Amino acid sequence: MKKINVAVCGAMGRMGQKVIQAILARPEMRISGLIEGPNCPLAGRNPGAALLGGGMTEDLVLTTNFAEGTREADVYIDFTAVTASLDFLSQAVELKLPAVIGTTGFSPTDQARLREAGRFIPVLWAPNMSLGISALNKAVSDLARALGPDYEIEIVELHHHQKLDAPSGTALKLLESVARARGLDPDKVMVSGRRGQVGARRQEEIGILAARGGDVVGDHTVYFFGPGERLELTHRAHTRDNFAQGAVNVAAWLAAAGRAPGLYTLEDTLGR
Repeated sequence: MKKINVAVCGAMGRMGQKVIQAILARPEMRISGLIEGPNCPLAGRNPGAALLGGGMTEDLVLTTNFAEGTREADVYIDFTAVTASLDFLSQAVELKLPAVIGTTGFSPTDQARLREAGRFIPVLWAPNMSLGISALNKAVSDLARALGPDYEIEIVELHHHQKLDAPSGTALKLLESVARARGLDPDKVMVSGRRGQVGARRQEEIGILAARGGDVVGDHTVYFFGPGERLELTHRAHTRDNFAQGAVNVAAWLAAAGRAPGLYTLEDTLGR
């Protein structure tokens, strides 16, 4: 059986190394390229000793050149930063290479570029690759419709102190899920933080609070406040392993023969 060749962007980062571990555990997959930013001190070297304590058995050289790193790839996985991700994606379009992107922090304009790339290649972008988060998105969407406008919705997310973007991409996706379920524009109803004499809460507004501290991998809670009761739905990520496993799973799905160009979601891979 022909193996699926996968290139990993951001190979030396926290998520990149988790993705590498996940690929190495899959006999039907092979790491065909490792890509990092231009200032990486290991560029041009085999990073096997640095990655997984020498667990890298592939004879690979870390490169800062996307085209070189993806030369043999059937698909690439990218957990980097917005600017780097968009640059990689532009090159992927030229190379007709399917893309799995877990980077967060994309602006509406950036997301339009993701959709445009989907006209030419298969692109799967998910701010959270967890199966549990996918189920949470569906659950809160269903609840928002079932409970109606009498139940006010607020979202709280917690992450480690090194996270760069806020609110998290996952929280924004949850916001989109509940807002769309009620026929609302997420950008018009979102309130990110409150301070001072803000007045009474508007019925349709949805608040997002971002907390940062310690080594929290990622916690997300969606609250539904109703007359005399409230519902709380929470997802807690204990490790980054589930994000990496999810990314590798969807890479296999995206690399399947005949996959049409398009901007896909994690839900698409689950047959929903």
